[in-house]
Amino acid sequence: MSSSPNAKNKAGLLKWLPWILLLLVTAAFIWLFASMKTASEAKWEPPKTTPAEQQASEPVSDSPTPIASYHNGVARASQSVVNIYTTQTMAEHPYMNDPVLRRFFEYHGAPSEEQGNTNLGSGVIVSDDGYIVTNAHVIEKADEITVAFNDGRKSRAKLIGTDPDSDLAVIKVDMTGLTPLGFREKPTLVGDVALAIGNPFGVGQTVTQGIISATGRTGLGVNKFEDFIQTDAAINPGNSGGALVDARGELIGINTAIYSRSGGSMGIGFAIPTAIVEQVMNALIKDGKVSRGWLGIEIQSQLRDPTQLESSTGVEVLNVVPKSPAAKSGLKVGDIVLTIDGVEMTDANTLIQYVARKAPNTTLHAQILRQGKNAQVKILLEERPVEEPVTVPVVIQDETLGGNQPPSLQAPEQDTPMMSEAERDRMREELLLLFERDGAPL
Repeated sequence: MSSSPNAKNKAGLLKWLPWILLLLVTAAFIWLFASMKTASEAKWEPPKTTPAEQQASEPVSDSPTPIASYHNGVARASQSVVNIYTTQTMAEHPYMNDPVLRRFFEYHGAPSEEQGNTNLGSGVIVSDDGYIVTNAHVIEKADEITVAFNDGRKSRAKLIGTDPDSDLAVIKVDMTGLTPLGFREKPTLVGDVALAIGNPFGVGQTVTQGIISATGRTGLGVNKFEDFIQTDAAINPGNSGGALVDARGELIGINTAIYSRSGGSMGIGFAIPTAIVEQVMNALIKDGKVSRGWLGIEIQSQLRDPTQLESSTGVEVLNVVPKSPAAKSGLKVGDIVLTIDGVEMTDANTLIQYVARKAPNTTLHAQILRQGKNAQVKILLEERPVEEPVTVPVVIQDETLGGNQPPSLQAPEQDTPMMSEAERDRMREELLLLFERDGAPL
């Protein structure tokens, strides 16, 4: 009896089953070995942001389309930036009254009559009828002001007013049809493109490019009221009073100071923002002076311990001037001013800037801390009294580089003292003997 087909198929399957199982086991071992090898050879890669995170961190451009050139903005702004040349009459040397010393000075070629000292700076046209804003130190003690325009024209200018506390001044030329520079309306942000336009070292109108490095810089000792824009766009002697503009050519601020060890740009320049420029410019044009609010207190920022996690804000009152607005309001020594009109007073400079921007007869609502308890004080500001000019020891103008320099944060130079009367008499006798011998040695 022959075997059935089913029995033959079953026998064949049993014959090949061990080989199939061996093949599967071998394949499993090969796959496991390959996986272990790939895992051991894999390299670490930094984590990648998601598309949504990348889109949220995209920098905000000054224009909807990428900027390949700043030519259009610069061409528009350059029409409004002028070069300013000032002439200061130097008085005759006091020793020229002495005939013997006069003969000595004339022999050595020293001028016996008055002479002019010419300085240079920059300015910005702010109206089509001739108003120009510049730095106060550019036109300081100037007897004659000459303005050179971008199209080659020149004109004499008259002084409208100066505000040394902010280092701003307004001059005017008798010309019409000028192109004023538009002020930027959007807030200035760190990282925005910044272009400085001026006349550095008298070489002619020049543009330098950088970014906004910081805003709200205070406590530099340059001006009495400070709220600077910091930029790394090169600002050099002659740039003072020039324009700091954005990529569209809109005015951001007026270049005024640099941090420098040599007198040249080191990538740290400061400009006065347009908010202050507008306030000072309007006051000078209208009244010829700037009226600021006055509290009548001496203050210092709350001492902060960097090792403590708790933040300490507020401004401590050290002294109250008698009969001042602060004294009339009941403010006392030891009070800590926390807020004014709801604005937090983080340090002394914040309080000074806030009060200075308010007009006299403005009422302020201050929240103070007195002996550990909160209290509200209402203060009616008065006009800031005129103070005698004080030379700031950390600000100098180095005239050895030619032109009127932007203030730089350097150590002051010592003035050379005049000779004493005894030294002058001795020099006079020696000169008389020398003239009698007609220059012959003893």
